[in-house]
Amino acid sequence: MRHLPRTPVYAGALVAGVCLAGAPGGATGQEADVMEAEVMEGAGITAVPGIELGHHTLEARPTGCTVVLAREGAVGGVDVRGGAPGTREIALLDPVNTVDVVHAVVLSGGSAFGLDAASGVMRYLDEHDVGYRVGTKVVPIVVGAILFDLGLEGETKIRPGPDCGYAAAAAASGGPVAEGNVGAGAGATVGKLAGMGRAMKGGFGTASVTLPDGLVVAAAVAVNALGDVVDPATGRVVAGVRTSDGSGLADARRLLRAAGQAEGAPDAPAAAGNTTIGVVATNARLTKAQATKMAQMAQDGLARTIYPAHTPYDGDTVFALATGTHEGAVDLVRLGALAAEVLAEAVLRAVRAAQGLPGLPAVRDLVGG
Repeated sequence: MRHLPRTPVYAGALVAGVCLAGAPGGATGQEADVMEAEVMEGAGITAVPGIELGHHTLEARPTGCTVVLAREGAVGGVDVRGGAPGTREIALLDPVNTVDVVHAVVLSGGSAFGLDAASGVMRYLDEHDVGYRVGTKVVPIVVGAILFDLGLEGETKIRPGPDCGYAAAAAASGGPVAEGNVGAGAGATVGKLAGMGRAMKGGFGTASVTLPDGLVVAAAVAVNALGDVVDPATGRVVAGVRTSDGSGLADARRLLRAAGQAEGAPDAPAAAGNTTIGVVATNARLTKAQATKMAQMAQDGLARTIYPAHTPYDGDTVFALATGTHEGAVDLVRLGALAAEVLAEAVLRAVRAAQGLPGLPAVRDLVGG
């Protein structure tokens, strides 16, 4: 397994051959034969102090869930730009509403069924006395979003539920983060403009930047886009809809200009079932309104790397978390710009770390990938 390219600000080593599947305590040898994951050391979303991440990947079919924990609480925000979102508890993130703390963000496969994973996270946090204090009671504040991965081969009634959420929460730590075919990215796909027969494998990715003054901005994302993934540094397509012979990349930009005229024009019914969902996090001290603006600006990271993004068939949703441990002055312009930058990097890492499934090659499977 090869190392993934990265820019200097996203420093960190990659360790191959690590599996996060099955029980929270780790994978068995048999599981390791069928699922591997890239692992980013010290430069993913867990670089933000107080943020933990855990995956749980189901074995019976490619799907799973990912939990981002803030046990001490974090100020939250959200921005939804896609036309087909599936979300949980996002109304409370509106700056006009009372509760200003979030304890977990759940990203899950399984379409709307995957929203049930949050119930398991609630149970885990309740058992550990983590939540919003209401008198003598504790209520965990858990928000979430889902992506559609029911189109892959296998029994569609196998999908993330409360047990998946509980296992992911129990596995959460502030250590290295697995990328690729794990958690919410296990069944993710990209490049579906010409149908699933010419799509490619998506995945889960993470990235971060730490500035000299101690400010940290980071992102984690499950990439399941209708469109292509494009490297903004070069303008080249990294992963997406393949040519009719399956050996190369057709380029969604060209297909959309030729829609209805040329081979490979988009097929709208086949395009359903997408959504890129993610979290940006920082140690800055933000209000709910500022966290919401950070999430809005972070969406530019999706627009830079996914073409087309925010379509009627994608439910693109980005959460923001601010732990407030950094005492420096808040520069929201800088925060939002960096959030977009690390989210874009996380998208690229997600597809580059992905491994192919039958009929769904990954970047590494294509000639020159």
